[in-house]
Amino acid sequence: MQKTLSTVSGQLSYFLYGKGEPVVLIHGFGEDSRIWKQQIQFLQNRFQLIIPDLRGSGASTLPEKQLTIESMADDLYAILRAENIQPCILLGHSMGGYITLAFAEKYPEMLAAFGLIHSTAYADSDEKKAARKKSIAFINEHSAFEFIQTTIPNLFSAAFNKQQKHQVLQLTEQGRQFSKEALTAYYEAMIARPDRTEVLKNSTVPVLFFIGEEDKAVNPGDMLKQSSLPAVSQVLFVNGIAHMGMLEATGELNTCIDEFVTTVQQLHTVEMHK
Repeated sequence: MQKTLSTVSGQLSYFLYGKGEPVVLIHGFGEDSRIWKQQIQFLQNRFQLIIPDLRGSGASTLPEKQLTIESMADDLYAILRAENIQPCILLGHSMGGYITLAFAEKYPEMLAAFGLIHSTAYADSDEKKAARKKSIAFINEHSAFEFIQTTIPNLFSAAFNKQQKHQVLQLTEQGRQFSKEALTAYYEAMIARPDRTEVLKNSTVPVLFFIGEEDKAVNPGDMLKQSSLPAVSQVLFVNGIAHMGMLEATGELNTCIDEFVTTVQQLHTVEMHK
């Protein structure tokens, strides 16, 4: 079911599926809620899924004011309050992971657990910031879709690009929806975000880490280091995939999320009976 929420910053679009433990799936840069299609099909009979379109993606409007990672976390909070959902499990892919960490920092009482799917708590390095600024210049000089065309294939492993070319092309075509303003706003928000490793260190809830061996967008070594920071964490390192586990390792990610949510439920039951 698609729903919309009107806010002072414009319209937010999100989808609700299933019943049970609330699980929020947050897409990344250059994607929208459709990236979770395979996860929806697998998980909707076990859990309640809340899947938003971030500002400027899908049917969610881009606000006139500056977009930040923190403001997108506030958007999630508004959706959860509107649906009277608390607590939930929040899982974010790439930029969605940055938003997840900002949410965990600002609204820890709303979370039963959270997870990073091909994402990191580190702030951008100077080199990464320079690369993002170069991307902004390309987008402004050419077009949002031309940039998407050059970027999407690099998020997949070489093997997936060769064997599943149709899926890469399909995701690229979905990128036609994006405006220059939206992609630029995302990059500027990511550049400005702070380091949030303290969020992992101080977490009182379980944290999931899903890591791709060939990920060039997020260093897998960094994710492995960060996975030791929370008191309770679940880690899955998948060989032969890059940054897009939702498509490259659908079965592994589906099972990983299923097992993580089930474990969180079991831990909560144990705590309740102490």
